[in-house]
Amino acid sequence: MKFESYIRDIQDFPKEGILFKDITPLLNDPVARKECLSILLASLNGQVIDKVIGAESRGFFFGMLLAQELNAGFVPVRKPKKLPYTTISASYDLEYGTDTLEIHTDAIKKGDRVLIHDDVLATGGTAKALGELVKKLGGEIVQFNFLMELSFLNGRDKIAENSIFSAITY
Repeated sequence: MKFESYIRDIQDFPKEGILFKDITPLLNDPVARKECLSILLASLNGQVIDKVIGAESRGFFFGMLLAQELNAGFVPVRKPKKLPYTTISASYDLEYGTDTLEIHTDAIKKGDRVLIHDDVLATGGTAKALGELVKKLGGEIVQFNFLMELSFLNGRDKIAENSIFSAITY
């Protein structure tokens, strides 16, 4: 299945000069969504996962589905002041600015085997921050798992010491 046909390009979003990859057509098609989930799961080769991290907000969609299929806990990582309990944070650079992510301090236990999922690997800043949060809490990163990768931005370089899978590469 050609997943690229389910990704819509939006020019100049969220700011001028950015070509945004919109995944909502993929989310809207149950057959394509199910096939994509199967490919993301197959990339794990049967490894045991205790927790799936989903990055706000588009990482929540497949992150939650992955956690359900893996019988694992789901951990939402969010923008500042969106989580109600005690958090730790990590800041990162985007292709169009900077941002910060937070995670609950009790979300990952020492030794938990963690799958980090996000919708896109671009410059690698978000992924690197997610990895830092997991490591601060004592988790073991099994894989970084992405719906798509913008390879021309070289984000993979920032997390190269880890296993990385992308269902679509541009």
